[in-house]
Amino acid sequence: MRSSSSIGVLLVDDHPVVRAGMAALLEIDPEENIRVVGEAGNGHQAIERFEELRPDVTLMDLRMPELDGVEAIRAICTRHPQARIIVLTTFDGDEDITLALRAGASGYLLKDSPREQLLQAVRSVAGGGRFVPPEVASRLTARDNFESLSPREAELLQIIAEGKSNREIANELFITEGTVKFHINRILTKLGASNRSEAVAIALRRGLVRKK
Repeated sequence: MRSSSSIGVLLVDDHPVVRAGMAALLEIDPEENIRVVGEAGNGHQAIERFEELRPDVTLMDLRMPELDGVEAIRAICTRHPQARIIVLTTFDGDEDITLALRAGASGYLLKDSPREQLLQAVRSVAGGGRFVPPEVASRLTARDNFESLSPREAELLQIIAEGKSNREIANELFITEGTVKFHINRILTKLGASNRSEAVAIALRRGLVRKK
């Protein structure tokens, strides 16, 4: 694990070019005490490499094949509660942030963050702290202002995002159109939306639904 002279970092991303870019940014660390000790291309590899290398900090993408970042974080932190993991992703929806932090991540950064912020995050997390930049923290604050959707409402909202009508939704979920309308009204109220399109836009921004 961590020595007094260096911070070992494991890079986890399914795009080799992204990993190379992150490695290059870390290698020009002005204090020259951060080093990349290994790489992984999916969640399963991340777990294996973590067990093998025991890095001081892991930079973890969220969307990866075979096993996503949240599940990999959960698996690693379950076995190693002391693991220090920073999510490094393009996804800034509050649902993504919340799931990652609940799984055990110690930090959350967007891939377009400045190099100085990346280095600051690695050092902070390696030292036992947490790192959530203001723009990400604001997402969490905004999330607290919304009432959570029930599992059924979340399921129905995903189908709405796919452009299906009330009748099609009713047939797919084996419920009446009246029940669909009831759920939609509840969804609009909880999201603070005035219509279905606005609800979908809010849900996409918050990471509550996924584009297919």
